[in-house]
Amino acid sequence: MTIHRLGLIMHGVTGRMGLNQHLVRSIVAIRNQGGVALANGDRVMPDPILVGRNADKIEALAKAHGNLRWTTDLDAALANPSDTVFFDAATTQMRPTLLKRAIAAGKHIYCEKPVATNLAEAMDLVAAAKAAGIKHGVVQDKLFLPGLLKLDLMRRSGFFGRMLSVRGEFGYWVFEGDLQPIQRPSWNYRAQDGGGIILDMICHWRYVLDNCFGKVKSISCLGATHIPERLDEAGRRYAATADDACYATFELEGHNGEPVIAQINSSWTTRVRRDDLVTFHVDGTHGSAVAGLSDVRSQARVNTPKPVWNPDVKQPMNFFDHWQLVPDYQVFDNGFKTQWELFIRHVVEGAPYRWDLTEGAKGVQLVELALQSWKERRWIDVPTLTA
Repeated sequence: MTIHRLGLIMHGVTGRMGLNQHLVRSIVAIRNQGGVALANGDRVMPDPILVGRNADKIEALAKAHGNLRWTTDLDAALANPSDTVFFDAATTQMRPTLLKRAIAAGKHIYCEKPVATNLAEAMDLVAAAKAAGIKHGVVQDKLFLPGLLKLDLMRRSGFFGRMLSVRGEFGYWVFEGDLQPIQRPSWNYRAQDGGGIILDMICHWRYVLDNCFGKVKSISCLGATHIPERLDEAGRRYAATADDACYATFELEGHNGEPVIAQINSSWTTRVRRDDLVTFHVDGTHGSAVAGLSDVRSQARVNTPKPVWNPDVKQPMNFFDHWQLVPDYQVFDNGFKTQWELFIRHVVEGAPYRWDLTEGAKGVQLVELALQSWKERRWIDVPTLTA
């Protein structure tokens, strides 16, 4: 067995997502397990260099996670021919410029989403990556959640029969900063800094809907800024100029021309009373299921109860009792780590990989159409995106 080194430039790992999901639970975990196994029995060991502006912070992170390499000089990191992959998890507004620099340096690209704040920039990245002949991928983490993997297995097994509808609920209360400290960065609520839940979440729902339920054909979206003023990290009041809630309806491509209707509410201004921070309720002719991040509960056609509407009598049925827990059919690893392993195999041995910059651009496309729908207060068809 041969262990192959893969030099990896990691930018934006001081943020919550970059640090926890990508550095600690993905790359460090992969290193601790002895690398990524290849088809021929060899292994790939990622050798990351952490890049950031704050030297003390980056150095401390590097030491804390295995004495990793670090630098504040991005140009020098991009110039190093032994580091062949560039990863970015910094702010969306910076991403197109950073990725273009990395592509120009001949690096393979892996990045968080959204890949850009507008479709023109996203497609420009696709064109640049194709012209350079580099490999590229975009994080599509929710496809690897145990709950959605179970739903997909049920769909492929025919459990739902003809799928009818999907109802998604996502979000929780993000504190304003007066009574309790904020738990999300203040820039998320300033449109001028790239904030907004439509930009943040609609790109997720694009790949979830396309891959799990049916290709998105059209969208109707209403956004809202329910909390007009918040406090930032220093306790200063600021105007919340970005949308903090999104109410979207989608028409999906179903079987035999019969559409599937999806409704997804995304909100930083809701208090959770459901099974998880995100749930997907799927109804079909033969059965229904409700999925959270990990668990799925199902109800088949033959197990469906027959309630009676009577507002004068307290409901005798506990509807939660009529659902059966879908068992784990495998050991599920961290979804971010799983996708990292797939991308590493793609880079090193050319293994198939379909979540590329074009797929990332589809998410940005749907964001733009959602904002257009909100502005014009109408349904918008989703054109086929061709690179």
